[in-house]
Amino acid sequence: MKVIAYSVQPYEMELMAKANQKKHEITLIFNSLNLETVRFAAGKLAVVVSASDEVSAEIISKLSELGIKYITMRSVSTGHVDTDAAYKYGIKLANAPDQQNIAAQTISNLDLWEINKCVGKACVCGKTCRASL
Repeated sequence: MKVIAYSVQPYEMELMAKANQKKHEITLIFNSLNLETVRFAAGKLAVVVSASDEVSAEIISKLSELGIKYITMRSVSTGHVDTDAAYKYGIKLANAPDQQNIAAQTISNLDLWEINKCVGKACVCGKTCRASL
């Protein structure tokens, strides 16, 4: 899966690379997600954001226009993402409920989405896919 990760800190680069094991084509950038940088998501299926990225309805609309189907958060918190807008545009959301290994959870979310599975306890998309687990 082609993915872009925004707001990546230097210490996260190695953690993400090790967790990914070259399964997904992930572009890691230091820039935060905003109206100017949203264009970097063109050609990707998923976006990885941090708790510092404000993912507003306007950003989600632009991500949808670019073909983004998934947003996974490198955090437990979800307040920085407009979940209603994501639901409206059919973008699936996941977080990292286990803060012990965020990189592994992020890659696990991508792995499961790639095979069209629900991400289980990481699911925050507001849909009923958890009922099928």
